[in-house]
Amino acid sequence: MDAAAHFRGKKITVMGLGLLGRGVGDARYLAEKGADLIVTDLKPREQLEESVVQLESFPNITFVLGEHRLEDFNHRDLIVKAAGVPIDSPYIAEAKKRDIPVRMSADLFAEISGISCIGITGTRGKSTVTHMIHAILSAAGKRALLGGNVRGVSTLALLDAATHGSIAVLELDSWQCQGFGEARLSPPIAVFTTLFQDHLNYYKNDLDAYLADKANIFLYQNEHDALILGKQCAPIIIDRYGDAIKAKTLVIDETRLPDTWALAIPGVHNRANAALALSAARAAGVADAVSRTALESFKGVPGRLEFLREVRGVKIYNDNNSTTPEATLAALAALGVERTIVIVGGSDKNLDIIALAEKLRETKKVFLLAGSGTDRIKRDLPEGTMIYQTISDAVAAAVAAATAGDTILFSPAFASFGLFKNEYDRNDQFSAIVQAL
Repeated sequence: MDAAAHFRGKKITVMGLGLLGRGVGDARYLAEKGADLIVTDLKPREQLEESVVQLESFPNITFVLGEHRLEDFNHRDLIVKAAGVPIDSPYIAEAKKRDIPVRMSADLFAEISGISCIGITGTRGKSTVTHMIHAILSAAGKRALLGGNVRGVSTLALLDAATHGSIAVLELDSWQCQGFGEARLSPPIAVFTTLFQDHLNYYKNDLDAYLADKANIFLYQNEHDALILGKQCAPIIIDRYGDAIKAKTLVIDETRLPDTWALAIPGVHNRANAALALSAARAAGVADAVSRTALESFKGVPGRLEFLREVRGVKIYNDNNSTTPEATLAALAALGVERTIVIVGGSDKNLDIIALAEKLRETKKVFLLAGSGTDRIKRDLPEGTMIYQTISDAVAAAVAAATAGDTILFSPAFASFGLFKNEYDRNDQFSAIVQAL
């Protein structure tokens, strides 16, 4: 659809450019549609260079980098904010004080496009379920658009591809769900995979606040819509929000996936993911036969228990996107522990690590990547467990310790801050090192 009329000549501030491609894509799209843009980010230009160079040819973009200025949040028609902007941001408060709309790209896309949407959120599993649903819809011949919290994808730019009959599959993190709440929107089909502690630094150790943002994925549904809950998170959601849920609700676990369906990706948690995707596909009118073919051929998502290669009889898995203890525990449950060598560690998120430390002690060997979270967990690991300052050194040590029949699992369980630009930089470095072995 041509959405240029929504943005042409409008004064828009884009808050947060980043390095993941989504902010760049949104800014490029708005500039191409004729908006007068201010792009502002707290990071200085030298840290954002690879993003800035993609946009600096647009004469209608002004960059304000290394700072935010109150003046860029008044006398504007729209603020488009990135994920993770603090709840108490004085700049957002300035815009709201002046009745300037503050939106995020995913909810803005959903509102303007008017097409059917399937939204997926949860602490763990949302990326895999999102890509599973997209694969099923594509196999069914539907015009499926993939967006939201997807690396390198500008959700706003999907407006150009949105046509009557399209269906958007949107992975929504807690911040994007926050945006849907501010817009008083929920996707007609909503999937909530799991709920664990995460982003507690942002939410000031308040799990209820984290859940409150995510709950927006269903709070504005009606009785004709569908809410699909993973069995793990269903009790707390129903307890906290049961009276507010209007949609038809299903509670799903791995047993809802027929035993005869054989997945290419390992783990009980992935069978639960597939069951959620199957339920969403049914809600979208897709026959089970199509879903089965798509799910059985699904190879997984990069960085989510991704099999990279086998080297001298040692299988190597990339589980980079496991940034919580529960995610790493799920990976260990899928692969087993007795002959698994684990590379783990990173920046602390103030999450409970007791169960993870206990399970790591059962593995063949643990190698640690430096970080504040690593400093915490090392105290509960065998004496002599080594901390490495580079991922290349950690991989080299893991490979040297492995023998044929072993598995090397890279599953950090912590955030990437410190040694890496972001989790995607960590992913790319690990993958490149393994491919070069």
